[in-house]
Amino acid sequence: MSSVTLSATPKGNGFQATITYANGVGISSAESYPTKAEAISAAAMKLLDMPERLEAFDAAGADI
Repeated sequence: MSSVTLSATPKGNGFQATITYANGVGISSAESYPTKAEAISAAAMKLLDMPERLEAFDAAGADI
């Protein structure tokens, strides 16, 4: 099953946004955000900016 996890981890005085795909590949933001909610929202926006990753979910047997 394909899945994507959006998370926020402490970084400096804020939180870093991370997108993690089912195959273990993760993309983290260079920026830090003041709150966890802002970091997770930023990760979601970044995911939407990568439509090719979302389209891979529709491919048969894709494990992104």
